[in-house]
Amino acid sequence: MKKKRIIPVFLLNNLQLVQSRNFKDFESIGNPFLSLKRFSEWMVDELVYLNITRVKNLEHEKKEVKRFVKLIQEISKYNFIPITIGGKIKELKQIYNYLENGADKITINSHAYRNKKFINKAAKEFGSQCIVVSIDVKRVNDEYKVFIDNGSTNTDMNLDRWVDVVQSEGAGEILINSIDRDGSKIGYDFGILKKIKKKIKIPMIFCGGVGHWKDFKEALGKKEIDAVAAANIFHHFDQSDYLAKDYLINENIKNIRPPKFFDFK
Repeated sequence: MKKKRIIPVFLLNNLQLVQSRNFKDFESIGNPFLSLKRFSEWMVDELVYLNITRVKNLEHEKKEVKRFVKLIQEISKYNFIPITIGGKIKELKQIYNYLENGADKITINSHAYRNKKFINKAAKEFGSQCIVVSIDVKRVNDEYKVFIDNGSTNTDMNLDRWVDVVQSEGAGEILINSIDRDGSKIGYDFGILKKIKKKIKIPMIFCGGVGHWKDFKEALGKKEIDAVAAANIFHHFDQSDYLAKDYLINENIKNIRPPKFFDFK
């Protein structure tokens, strides 16, 4: 039986770990290194790091990217689990730098939308298995629209159409993130899944809205969903990954890896 993944997400604003609501209202919750050690000890399935720092201009963006690469270099020294890196990736050499410095996969979003062939170029250069396209989604007039620029720009493209494009360009995985549900704690928006479930041909990660471990259970029961992700809930208390998996196993969810502790000593 293919195992499904449970993925904590690290939102990094100015290199600080934050939690968010609707892609705004950021609240600092600490040092990413401390959280990394905790998740590494519990051998989580995977981690996603997203650089959500808002930049003022091109020069500021270049400086921010350099700072983020240095952070990933440091993180990789203490990390023993697969990590995916995203945020402000616009060039193949950036992907190369991240992969060289400890990333297993990268995720692209806004630049992928503005330059669709970048998905194809990245997949051909590095292999589709390490290219994840992140799609930020918001409901607008009863339609699910794709948003970019940290959720601030409505592309007016329908989600199902963009999913078709992303897959045809060679992405290896899709990360769906609900802007409406972000930080809401009311559960995943399965209306999104209903719109695209007949189109999905590659692995899909579902994110946005988790308020209880039972939300994972509901999502993992959907055959189209290969992994569940969340940010805020994982940072509220210690041993969150263990508690999530322990709950799911007790609920007879069998297609996940059991929690496993790694002793650094």
